[in-house]
Amino acid sequence: MTQKPTRPARAPQPLTAEEESVVRALPSLLYALPRAIDADMAREQRMSNSEYLTLMHLSEAPDRRLRMQELARTIEMSLSGTSRIVHRLESEGYIERMRCGTDGRSWHASLTEAGLTRLEEAWPTNLAAVRRHFLDHLKDLDLKKLAAALRNIAT
Repeated sequence: MTQKPTRPARAPQPLTAEEESVVRALPSLLYALPRAIDADMAREQRMSNSEYLTLMHLSEAPDRRLRMQELARTIEMSLSGTSRIVHRLESEGYIERMRCGTDGRSWHASLTEAGLTRLEEAWPTNLAAVRRHFLDHLKDLDLKKLAAALRNIAT
C-alpha cells in the first residue's frame, strides 16, 4: 500500500522583512556567539568554553558524575570530542574517569574538588562573556517568551 504525499494545509507564505532578517541573522549568531565566548574564555582563563561547560554540567549532576555518553549529549558534542576534552581536564586534575560499576564497557566522568574550584574561578569570565556577547543585546525583549520559543524550536 502506497501513501499519497501530503500537501501542506496552505501554501507557504513569503517571509516578512522582519522574519527574513531573523532567519538570515540566525546562522551568524550560531557561528559567532560560541566563538566570541570561547575567545574570551581562552584569553582570560586559558580554557575553552567547551571545557567550562563540561565542568559546569558535571558540577550540576548527581554526585558530580555523568556517564561519558550522557556528558557528550549534555554538552552537545560527539563522544570522541567529549573524550578529548575529558582527557585534557583529567590531565589537569579537574576530572577523574572511572569505569561504570554496572556496565564494564561504560565510563563515568567525575568532577574533582580541584575541578570545582577551577569552575568557580572561570565563572566570572564566562558570565561576563555571555552578558557582553548575548544578553546585553536582548534588553528590550521578553526573555521569558524568547526562552520558551527557543526551547520549542530545539525540541
